[in-house]
Amino acid sequence: MPLPVHEEKLIKAFFLKERQEPYLLGLANPGKRRKITNEFCHFKHLDLRFNVPILPSQQNPAAIYDLLKKFGAPDVCWVVSDELELDTHNMSLKEALDQIVGRTFATFLCCIEGKLAYFENEDGRWIGRRP
Repeated sequence: MPLPVHEEKLIKAFFLKERQEPYLLGLANPGKRRKITNEFCHFKHLDLRFNVPILPSQQNPAAIYDLLKKFGAPDVCWVVSDELELDTHNMSLKEALDQIVGRTFATFLCCIEGKLAYFENEDGRWIGRRP
């Protein structure tokens, strides 16, 4: 199964270079996808050079939505998640944030292919932004 372009660009833009290949292959393989998305719960392979800090006062769906919109996010995002009901769907950005912020889901929201993404897991929240 080919990997959706959103996911390929997400991995190439925001994952550490030395860890990209296993995630590209794993997410593309239906038999391994669930194992890979479960690894996102304690994911340590983000390239933090592209991290935009989220202030404590902005750690809520509305403020994160405003930040993402400020960076050019469209109204719809592609979801990669360990939560099966969310994984591999286009969703309203607002609805996706309302569903995942503050929950224990490990989820990437692909906003602009290879340029803007949001990630949340048990360890925190990150906005990835590339120039």
